[in-house]
Amino acid sequence: MMLTELSKLKQGEPLHQEMRIAGKLVGNLRRIEIRNPFNGALVGSVPKATVDDIRHAFHAARAFRSPLTRYERSRIMLRTSELLRANADAISDLITAEAGLCKKDSLYEVGRACDVFVFAANQALVDDGQVFSCDLTPHGKQRKVYTLKEPLLGAISAITPFNHPLNQVAHKVAPSIATNNRMVLKPTEKTPLSALLLADILYEAGLPPAMFSVVTGDPAEIADEMLTNPDVDLVTFTGGVPIGKYIAGKAVYKRQVLELGGNDPIIVMEDADLEEAATLAVSGSYKNSGQRCTAIKRMIVHQAVADEFVELLVSKTKAVKYGDPMDPHNDMGTVIDARSASAFEAKVKDAQQHGAKLLFGNLRDGALYSPTVLDHVPADCLLVAEETFGPVSPVIRCTDIADAIRISNSTPYGLSSSVCTNRLDYITRFVRELQVGSINVREVPGYRLELTPFGGIKDSGLGYKEGVQEAMKSFCNTKTYSLPWN
Repeated sequence: MMLTELSKLKQGEPLHQEMRIAGKLVGNLRRIEIRNPFNGALVGSVPKATVDDIRHAFHAARAFRSPLTRYERSRIMLRTSELLRANADAISDLITAEAGLCKKDSLYEVGRACDVFVFAANQALVDDGQVFSCDLTPHGKQRKVYTLKEPLLGAISAITPFNHPLNQVAHKVAPSIATNNRMVLKPTEKTPLSALLLADILYEAGLPPAMFSVVTGDPAEIADEMLTNPDVDLVTFTGGVPIGKYIAGKAVYKRQVLELGGNDPIIVMEDADLEEAATLAVSGSYKNSGQRCTAIKRMIVHQAVADEFVELLVSKTKAVKYGDPMDPHNDMGTVIDARSASAFEAKVKDAQQHGAKLLFGNLRDGALYSPTVLDHVPADCLLVAEETFGPVSPVIRCTDIADAIRISNSTPYGLSSSVCTNRLDYITRFVRELQVGSINVREVPGYRLELTPFGGIKDSGLGYKEGVQEAMKSFCNTKTYSLPWN
């Protein structure tokens, strides 16, 4: 079990792991190295799967029919949560080592994953059937129609990104277990070790191994098989828009749950509590090194309060401690790699060339990138027109609520948003007119429970929601049957 090997990280020993296919260790001589984004140290390695490996994993998944009762599924997930919590520090070390996220963020992620399994355990106990009386019309009958939810006939294909290497996996597999499905997961090749660890924890908690397999490898070789394999009924993906659209076109006649990118704003109106707004802005921009689909990527601020807000924003940004992710006092670690950090640096320079004023940051050392603040950012420059997946705070000034809504809706994305105001007329208008999947008043865009519906519209997804309850609905077939009721 990989949990027992985590102590190697403290001694600087790499974790060389194999795939988990229906509980069996499967590997080959072709390896992918995982390196620490902060210092380049070798964290571990995983195999490059072949297409035959993927086919074998899906065949084993489809062939298995879970006998687990609701109670048994619930107990497995509660035990998983207990194991995660009992080993939180060591697991967070692994997340920090492979993703570069600071210890504060990686510990928080373990806690969130625990919540996912607890909520899924509770929902597994809920009878999700419905009853309809049929004597509702003049030609009705004395009958009742019942519904029940059944697992999919085929397997679920899951693909997850680097920014939440544990929690994103939990959000896929927990609803799958709760609905008695079987899943094959391919984590990103950048951070695969956390997913392999979770598989071992699930097996330890009593999950039949055929219900969850983890395969690793080069997307160029195996991604299409993850999308087109005949044993797959549903593809669930979290990641960027270009890949999401590729999946939508490739996985023909398979259900798809696509949670894609975001360009989430915090909108600060003239009546806002600016101290609160600036605190939210900093938290929403820099947590997880800004690498969240719901991170604040645009700050749309009313011109009447923009100067004061920006002063507070710069002051609070300067107080953010960043550096070695393993230092428990740091508020921010690295981004995922030097290439990403370099892209942020270039976008900021481009914004400056288009009139933005750099007030703080844009410093880079490899994958280490500083919190960064810009003011007077044009709403159409690349920094804010596209999703900038890092710790950058671009301030766009607006004239009134109509202007704020226009700017917010001007990008192809529609995931989430934050609104700082106390006026009910403003709040109701924002709720009506912002083209997003969720709106948080006086809170960061990313606030949610692991239970609640989550997802976007436009280029942020197909409208299907994640979150434990909604994912469970997506992962089921609905069967109806009727009986005489005289």
